[in-house]
Amino acid sequence: MDSLTQIVLGIAVAEICAATELKNRTFLYGAILGTIPDLDVIIGMLLNPVDGVMIHRGISHSLFLFLFLSPFLGWLISKNEHYKITVIKATIMVFWCLFTHVLLDMFTSWGTQILWPLENRFALKTIFVIDPLYTIPLLLSLIFIWKAKNVLLRRKYVRRGLVISSSYLLLTAAVKLYTLNKFEKALQSQDITYSQIIVKPTAFNIILWNANVATDSQYLLSDYSLLDSQPISFTRYTKNNDLENRLKGNPDFEKLKTISEGWYLITKKNDVLYFNDLRFGLLNDSIKEPQFAFSYKFVDTSLGLRAIEETKENRDGKRLLKKIFKRLQGN
Repeated sequence: MDSLTQIVLGIAVAEICAATELKNRTFLYGAILGTIPDLDVIIGMLLNPVDGVMIHRGISHSLFLFLFLSPFLGWLISKNEHYKITVIKATIMVFWCLFTHVLLDMFTSWGTQILWPLENRFALKTIFVIDPLYTIPLLLSLIFIWKAKNVLLRRKYVRRGLVISSSYLLLTAAVKLYTLNKFEKALQSQDITYSQIIVKPTAFNIILWNANVATDSQYLLSDYSLLDSQPISFTRYTKNNDLENRLKGNPDFEKLKTISEGWYLITKKNDVLYFNDLRFGLLNDSIKEPQFAFSYKFVDTSLGLRAIEETKENRDGKRLLKKIFKRLQGN
């Protein structure tokens, strides 16, 4: 999730764990602890683009790291507070601030490598990385908490915020199951045989959902709004196996295959090969020249053929948001 959401969640968890001892300093510690796992982005900036993406939400989002980091940070916090909070209680606060960060990220499309060093990523794909309806209840509760002096009143506010935001998170899971059922019925009614399907929400909402469907020779992409009145239709993209064969063995290509969890399409434009991550949708509706939200082009360098992320312009984002807003109203 976005930094603001992780910060307010971290503060809320710190408030639950240590409001009596830390008072409003839970805002400082919660904000810091809620941000720590995402510092892997800074490390990624020092690496090549593909390696930077590959380490995101890896060891930094793992139980392995948290079990070692929590006692150390707990001791530092306890010492900084002149032991007004015990090392054990501070350690528990640190662990839950870090762990809830990862739990929330697991609901997004990118997921987390929570069981690192195992390579599996866990992604429930029920919520977009920015969703105000999750963040706002927590943010409002923190405003009331900051003004309150009574510990019991503070606890009442933070629990209310966590219950509302967590209930919304459960709602996203329920809506996903409903939309998944809709897509599966549409595939069945159209006699489409498929091997895999993933369903995930579009930006900032849980009304409009995308589906990626894999068959032996094609990928089928579709969307569905809860306000739709027309049947679901699928746009077909042929797997370009010939183009893919030209990249086999390339280190960046093999890493991108892992990152995309196998959901990718190789395309060619002006004799340049592109790796398109299908999980995050399209920026346009062109079947002949699709523009994907996450795309890498392969260019010749002194180190050989390397993948470079295709830059996105501001108008691309505006076009995507306009497209989503229009589809939200149903077809």
